[in-house]
Amino acid sequence: MTRPDQTAKILVLNAGSSSIKFAVFSENLNEDISGIAENIGSKSRLTVADTVTITPFIDHRSALNAVLSSLSERGYSTDVYRAIAHRVVHGGRKLTTPVRITAEVRAEISSCTPLAPLHNPHNLAAIDALSQIAPKVAQYASFDTSFHATNPKVATRYAIPRMMETKEIRRYGFHGLSYASLVKHLPVISGEKLPSRLLAFHLGNGASLCAILNGQSIATTMGYSPLDGLTMGTRSGGIDANAVLRLVEENGLERTKAILNHESGLLGLSGGKSDMRNLMLDPSADSAFAIEHFCYWSLRHAGSLIASMEGLDAIAFTGGIGENAVGVRARILRALEWIGVRMNPDANHNGKANLHAQTSKVSVWIIPSKEEEMIAADALTLMESG
Repeated sequence: MTRPDQTAKILVLNAGSSSIKFAVFSENLNEDISGIAENIGSKSRLTVADTVTITPFIDHRSALNAVLSSLSERGYSTDVYRAIAHRVVHGGRKLTTPVRITAEVRAEISSCTPLAPLHNPHNLAAIDALSQIAPKVAQYASFDTSFHATNPKVATRYAIPRMMETKEIRRYGFHGLSYASLVKHLPVISGEKLPSRLLAFHLGNGASLCAILNGQSIATTMGYSPLDGLTMGTRSGGIDANAVLRLVEENGLERTKAILNHESGLLGLSGGKSDMRNLMLDPSADSAFAIEHFCYWSLRHAGSLIASMEGLDAIAFTGGIGENAVGVRARILRALEWIGVRMNPDANHNGKANLHAQTSKVSVWIIPSKEEEMIAADALTLMESG
């Protein structure tokens, strides 16, 4: 087994609703090792470098323990880390830039839990666990909401009165670290400057779109919480507020939360499958409908975001589905031919970085998500600044 070099390391933890991605970086931002604990609470498995282990994780804490143990076996015990950096989904109004985690910051993250109930508790659990395991190692947080701080007020305010009862009720937007990574890496991959009007598709178990104008987010599909917008793995996406009120009246608040966050989306539409890979292998009518629903609402929202930019110069796909689901990309791109998109079918089938045909008026790209690198870079910047 190759042992790590002796320079100080940055451990990055990216806890999602059903997974924990992790990576160890040197201080020059070279990645030493990475992996993922996925399908937590279901048919879970741990991947570290090229080694895959099928192992049951009943919750995120057991998955985190397995991640740390596996890294330690490879020479990455907690005493090699100069910093531990976390992706935190919701920072609310106050936490809009990367920060070192203090007791006050932790309390603010906790106060945002109602805004991201599927994510912030897992982010906090990892922070708390590492505070006990490695109390002398500084911890940092980067926020998924930060990238959308540039959205104009007309995009973030709901049409409700401003009063105490509606305090903090606004659109925030999410997947910001993924979009920031995309903005950073697209010019590197394309060899050209960042397109002025860029529509980004972050498609995964959680899914959203973002209108990026001159490098800044001006509109996105998620709103007050990561529940809104597109059809997702287990989340409903957009649903009429009165329908939610009826669900609460008939089923109670906690049951309604469970239905909309854990039992809806692709899972609810297909009758039991939330993973796009499994849906695409299943010939049933329910699975086909779930895929069509996912693509249809992605396209409906795409039209809205294209309008917000008054046109379109480029499209970029990222996230697990965006990077790997050939059929989903093809369905979306064919439906956008009205705006000048022309897909190269062979490039799409082979997962090439450049998906557009020579006749396309809109460039189309696959940009692998590098959230962990962005999080490590944020932590390093904070460390170097004092």
